Amino acid sequence: MAQSAALLRVQDVSVHFGGIVALDGVSFDVDEGQIVGLIGPNGAGKTTLFNCLSRLYECERGEISFAGKALLGLAPHRITALGIGRTFQNLALFRTMTVLQNVMVGRHSRTRTGFLRNALRTPSVRREERETEQDARKLIQLLELEEVADLAVSELPFGTQKRVELARALASAPRLLLLDEPASGLNHEEVTALGALIRSIRDRLRLTVLLVEHHMGLVMSISERVVALNFGRKIAEGSPAEVRADPEVIKAYLGAAA
Repeated sequence: MAQSAALLRVQDVSVHFGGIVALDGVSFDVDEGQIVGLIGPNGAGKTTLFNCLSRLYECERGEISFAGKALLGLAPHRITALGIGRTFQNLALFRTMTVLQNVMVGRHSRTRTGFLRNALRTPSVRREERETEQDARKLIQLLELEEVADLAVSELPFGTQKRVELARALASAPRLLLLDEPASGLNHEEVTALGALIRSIRDRLRLTVLLVEHHMGLVMSISERVVALNFGRKIAEGSPAEVRADPEVIKAYLGAAA
C-alpha cells in the first residue's frame, strides 16, 4: 500500500555545535490534522529541531519538507508565508504595544501591499488595514482576549500573555503551528485550559500542531502521536500510551536505576 504524504517530513536531520551533537539523524512525519508531541529531557534537541524547522539553524545533514516543498533552501522569512506559525519558549511580544497591535503584527506576512503604497496611504492600504484588524479581532475573540484587546501587553498576567503570543502566531493563518513550551510558567488550571484551547483551535481552524513540552500531562492528554528525543536521537515514537511505557523513555526521564 502506498505511503500517505505527510504535511511535515523530517528525514535524517543532524546538527552539531562544535563537538556537541544536538541532533543525530532524527526522522519522523507529522500528518495533516494531527497534534504531535515532541518530548525529551533538557538538552534532548527539541528546540534545536524547532529552530531547524524555522530556518534559524542550519542542518549538517538531512532533509525537511513541508507540504511536499523542501524547507532547507529557504530564507527564514519565507517560512511564515509558506504556512508555518510558531510560538517561542521565551515570550517574544512587543510589550509596549496593545494586544490588538501585537496580533495585527502577526498578520503582516499575509499582507500584499508594498512599501510605496504603504507610504502613500493608498485606498488599497487602508482597505488591507481594515481587513487585518477584522481578522485580528476574530482571533482575539477566539482566544477570549476581548477584555484586554486595547491594553499594553506589559500590563497583562503571564498566562494571558501566552494566549496573546498564540493569537499572534495564528494571525499568519498557518497550516502547521509549532508550539514551543506553551505550558511553561502556567499553573494547573491554566494548563488544563490550554490543552482544551489547543484542541479547539486545531479543530476549528483545521490546523496541524507540533508541540514541544515538558508538561507530560498536557502532551499525553492532547497528542495523537508522540516523538521522544534524548541526547539528539529519537528513542521512541508512537501513541501516548506506547511512548509512556517505552523502556528507553522511562530510562531517559527516571535514570538507569528505574
